[in-house]
Amino acid sequence: MNPLIIIPTYNEIENLDRMIHALMALDHEVDVLVVDDDSPDGTGKAADELGKTFLNRVFTLHRQGKLGLGTAYIAGFKWGLDRGYDLLTEMDCDFSHDPKELKHLIYTCQNGFDYAIGSRYIKGGGFKNWPFHRWVLSKFASIYVQVILGLPIKDSTAGFICYRREVLDRIGLDSIQFVGYAFQIEMKYKAYMYGFKPKELPITFADREFGKSKLSNGIIKEAMFGVFTLRKVGKQIRKGL
Repeated sequence: MNPLIIIPTYNEIENLDRMIHALMALDHEVDVLVVDDDSPDGTGKAADELGKTFLNRVFTLHRQGKLGLGTAYIAGFKWGLDRGYDLLTEMDCDFSHDPKELKHLIYTCQNGFDYAIGSRYIKGGGFKNWPFHRWVLSKFASIYVQVILGLPIKDSTAGFICYRREVLDRIGLDSIQFVGYAFQIEMKYKAYMYGFKPKELPITFADREFGKSKLSNGIIKEAMFGVFTLRKVGKQIRKGL
């Protein structure tokens, strides 16, 4: 089967059409699942229309209300696993993640690694038009996670990731606790603690041109304090292995 690309949306009407057409134009075929949280701007309806255009390639999962990034990805992962997908990738709709770089993540998971991470903080990675304060926050968060959890991943809050289905089956999607930055950290950390092999690949992360960022103070606090909960979870995983 084609790899499944999961894209959570909330008010992404300015980006969705361009993103879907960019994904459908790739040399390597992928399927796309849009997980829409009842966007007031009509993103969900637009996704349905794109599904008619790209029949059996573009799908939409509608949810009632703004339920959070982490739960959107979990719903998307479950949808894909139930339908037999072996490779499942998460990415943003706002072109901060370049669709052309998908092939590198997918190839990596097809050739010896269990999850591949598009990383801003390894050699060759970087940013384009990103506000300095956002860079400082993101960089600090990644260093903070490395220190507290001992996680040997330089971009622990990255949201451009390809997972093999075995990883998602093993870590227990129903046990995931967090929804924002901490969700991204929790997924990577649990996968690592269960012995799955990660690989970071350099990407250039671009600031969105259209729409508004969903980052909030609550998401930041969740990540700062959530790592201590995750450290306890890691100890439990080690005891159970």
